[in-house]
Amino acid sequence: MKKLLFLPLGAALTLSACADVGTMRTASDQRAGFAPVSDISRRATGSDAVWLQSPAERQANAQRVRALAHGKTLNADQAVQIALLNNPGLQARYADLGLSAADLWETARGPVPSVGLSVSGLAGGDVTRSIEATLIASILDIVTQKPRTKAAEIRFRQAQLAAAGETLALAHETRRSWIEAVGAFEAAALIGQSQNTANAASELASELGATGALSRADQAREHAFTAELAAEQAAARLEAQLAKEKLVRLMGLWGSGTEFFVPDRLPALPGGAPGRADIERSALANRVDLAAGRLELQAIASQYRLDGQTRMIADAEFVTGVEIEREDGESRRSPVLDVEFQIPVYDTAGLLSRRGQLEYMRSANNLAQAAVDARSEARAAHTAVTGSYQIARHWRDQVLPLRREINEQALLSYNGMLTSTFELLNDAREELESQLSAAEAKQNYWLAEADATAAIWGGATGGAGDEGDEG
Repeated sequence: MKKLLFLPLGAALTLSACADVGTMRTASDQRAGFAPVSDISRRATGSDAVWLQSPAERQANAQRVRALAHGKTLNADQAVQIALLNNPGLQARYADLGLSAADLWETARGPVPSVGLSVSGLAGGDVTRSIEATLIASILDIVTQKPRTKAAEIRFRQAQLAAAGETLALAHETRRSWIEAVGAFEAAALIGQSQNTANAASELASELGATGALSRADQAREHAFTAELAAEQAAARLEAQLAKEKLVRLMGLWGSGTEFFVPDRLPALPGGAPGRADIERSALANRVDLAAGRLELQAIASQYRLDGQTRMIADAEFVTGVEIEREDGESRRSPVLDVEFQIPVYDTAGLLSRRGQLEYMRSANNLAQAAVDARSEARAAHTAVTGSYQIARHWRDQVLPLRREINEQALLSYNGMLTSTFELLNDAREELESQLSAAEAKQNYWLAEADATAAIWGGATGGAGDEGDEG
C-alpha cells in the first residue's frame, strides 16, 4: 500500500516542475498587459494612459498634472490627457488588470505539492483513503493545469480589453464634457453682449415714459425683455459652471487643482466637410467590444475543448443563415459584402453537453449582434457628423450674415430717423437668437465628432480652429 501511495506523490512533484515559464514571466511583470492598453489610448485619443503603482509615481504624476492644469486655459485634448493621468477611478480599473495578471501567474505556476497528515481519531484504513484523496486532487490540478492556464490567459486578455474600454469611455466623456462647458460659456458670453443694449433700452423706456412719450405697457415690454435677458444669462452661467464642475470631476481635480480655465468659445468649424467614408470598416477593425466578443468565443471553445476552428463566417451571413457553398473546391459567398466582420466558427457536433452548445451559440449570436450594432452606430455617427456640419455651416454662412445685414440697414434707417429705437432693439433680439442657434449648431457638430471617434474605437457613454478668451 505504501508503494501505491508514494508513486503518485513522485509524479506530482515531477509534473509541478512543468509550469509555463514564459507565461509566468509575462504575468509577473509589474505592469503586465498594460502596454496594449496604453497603445490603444494613444491611437484613439492622442493621449497616453499611465498606471501608477508607487507613492513616488503618484507624487511625480500629481506635479505633472498641476503643471498642465493650474492657471492654464485647457483645450479638449489637454483635458482628456489630464483625465487619463489623474482619474482615480481609472486607476482602480487598472488594478483589476493587475489582479487578472496575478490570477494568470498563479495558474501558470501550478499547485505546489505538499502532504499534510492528521491521523487523530482515524483508523488505519481511513488514513489511507484520506491520503489517496489528497494526492488524487493534487494530480488532477496538475493534469488540468494546461487548459486552466489557457483559460486564465483568455481572461487576462479580456481584462486588457476591459481596461482599454474604460480608458476610452473616460476620454470620450471628458471630451464631451469639455465641449458642453465651453458651449455654455459661449452662450453666456453672447447673451452678455446683448445685455448692455437691453439695459440702455430699458433706461430709455423709463425716460420716455416720464415725458409721456411712451405708454406704461410699452415700458413694461422693454423692462421685461431686459429682465428675461438677465435671467437667461444667469441660467447660461450656471449651466457653464455645472458643466465645468463635471469636467473637474472627470479630470480627478480638487482644491487648488480646480483653478484652471476653459475657452469662452468653441473652435471654429473646419474648412472642409469631415471625411469619414470608411467609418464602418474602421469600427469593425478597432472596436474593443468586438475584440472582447471574439475572446469570449475562444473562452467557451477552450472550456468545452472545441479546438477545431472550422472556418470564419461573416456576421451578416451568421445572422441571416447564409452559408458558404463550395463548387469545384472554390468558395462562393452570397450576398457579397463590402465590409465583413469575421466570426470564428467551431465544430460543435461532438458536444454531448446541451449547456455547451447553448453557451457557444449565445456568445456567437451576441457577437454577431454587437457587429450589427457597431455597423449601425458607425453609420449613424457618420450621418450625424456630416449633417451637423452642414447645419452649422448654414447658420454661419447664411443666417448670421443676413441678420448682420438687417441690423446694419436698421441702424442706417435709425440714423436717418426712419425707424424707432425699439424697432432697432427688436432686430437685435432676433440677431441674438440666431447667434445662440448658430453656437448650438457648432456645439452639436463637435459633440458629433467626439461620438464618431467613440463609434470607431468603442467606449461610448451616450478640432481645428481658434479658441476664444478664458472663461
